Amino acid sequence: MSDPICTLEQGQVKGKIEKDMDGNPFLSFMGIPYAKPPLDKLRFKPPQPAEKWQGIYDATKEPNNCYSLQVELTGFVKLKGSEDCLFLNVFTHQLNKSGSENLRPVMVFIHGGAFITGSIARVTFGPEFLMTEDIVLVLMNYRLGALGFLTIEDPSFQVTGNAGLKDQILALKWVQKNIKQFCGDPSNVTLLGQSAGSASVHYLVLSPQTKGLFHRAVMQSGTATCPWARGKNNTEQLARTSRCKQTDTKQVLECLQGVTVQRLIKAQNKNFAMITGPGAQAAFGPTVEVPNPTAVITDEPLKLINSGNYNHVPLMFGYTSEEGILGAWGSRCKVKKKLKDMLPYSFGYDKDSEEARALRQKVFQFYYGKDKPNIGKMEIFAQISSDITFLRGIYQAIKGHVKTAQKPVYLYRVSIETELNAFKRILKYKHKGACHGDDVCYIFKAKYAKYKPSTIEERAIRRHVRLWTNFARTSNPIPNHDDLVKTYWNPATEKNLNFLDIGEELVPGKEPPDMDRIAFWEQICKGINEKYK
Repeated sequence: MSDPICTLEQGQVKGKIEKDMDGNPFLSFMGIPYAKPPLDKLRFKPPQPAEKWQGIYDATKEPNNCYSLQVELTGFVKLKGSEDCLFLNVFTHQLNKSGSENLRPVMVFIHGGAFITGSIARVTFGPEFLMTEDIVLVLMNYRLGALGFLTIEDPSFQVTGNAGLKDQILALKWVQKNIKQFCGDPSNVTLLGQSAGSASVHYLVLSPQTKGLFHRAVMQSGTATCPWARGKNNTEQLARTSRCKQTDTKQVLECLQGVTVQRLIKAQNKNFAMITGPGAQAAFGPTVEVPNPTAVITDEPLKLINSGNYNHVPLMFGYTSEEGILGAWGSRCKVKKKLKDMLPYSFGYDKDSEEARALRQKVFQFYYGKDKPNIGKMEIFAQISSDITFLRGIYQAIKGHVKTAQKPVYLYRVSIETELNAFKRILKYKHKGACHGDDVCYIFKAKYAKYKPSTIEERAIRRHVRLWTNFARTSNPIPNHDDLVKTYWNPATEKNLNFLDIGEELVPGKEPPDMDRIAFWEQICKGINEKYK
């Protein structure tokens, strides 16, 4: 069979034929440009649509990663990638050469990485599992770190922040214009993401810029209300570290656009840690913009949620049972320093203030009891990290949405532990729980997460894929009369936060087991005028 060729708005692309986990064929198109390379004067600015090309574009190889610190499987961290990185991958079963209306649901995935790392590389995001279902799958790269989230508040410079989110929006517009050619239905698009990708999805749900670009949303382990999902304006400090000594804003921007990408990202990483602790704010990430024509959001996420002023589509939120294993592992050698970050930055307290010390003591007493906080109780530290870093923000979002949403809101919790829980295995964490990122390996084929046929791993993959693709197909994750998924899953309500526990079995319930800890944080927050509400 010859290589497939698809005709797009910009020109023709050549793909290749691959096989899914069952050995059945699907069509693969990788590295399709959806935007102009954001180089020189386009650095930091909103993306511009890709230009047309002559001839047939080769879409058979993986695209560049966006330039950033990339974590290798060996544990080493390397600066790698390119600024010319605004590409997407499309996987389908059939091309639309005859104007067919037999169109498939489209699933568009946004990768994670704390907004400063990550990519759509096949080492983590192989499509072989999802392509066992009759869908069209799209994955996108977007700009990271300072390149994606530098902020200059004066809108005349067109760098008001959130360029990385604007990349995602442009990719969704590309989908609307081109996905029919891959037999995808532009009126049936589900947006999904994990970690920072999940928070991105939530920002896009809240944004007026995305109306009509997608019709459902799945958020895996992240919301716009999580502490790490909010960046700040570090332009002046980045300029100084990059040896841009000008004081005039226009000249500072021109200097930052002119320095090498290597110097820029080294300057970024020299002075700005990824995330300093469970409650810390990101150095570079999404921000609330000053009003301007390209602004993603111009008001606080919680205000938008509580007002109901967002895109009303069916929503699915979820998290792993021990998200904070990742944070606990990363903090194991710096526990005393990290204990000072046991309050969300949005509380607005100086870490060394009396108010902060008093609140930290309440936190320690709740989690450790009479014991002294120590690294020997890693499972407790992981639980605190889970709650501050992820669960508190996720539940803020869910509880707000169930009050104002016009469409169903589903909640799940991943507790399954198998050989596919790759992050927990790589970190050599011995205690119970599914780590942040472990759920990815049940919908994407990762090269570092092995499975064998006819095992609990294979059954879990098929079940997870069925739930996700059925939600994309019908807005209800539970298919009718399906031997693989025999359960019910009611949407969450104000009265009952109905949820589904995804363990070795699927167990529905009226209230997740973590609610006592969420109630503690809600009590802590009473009387605190948080910085971002």
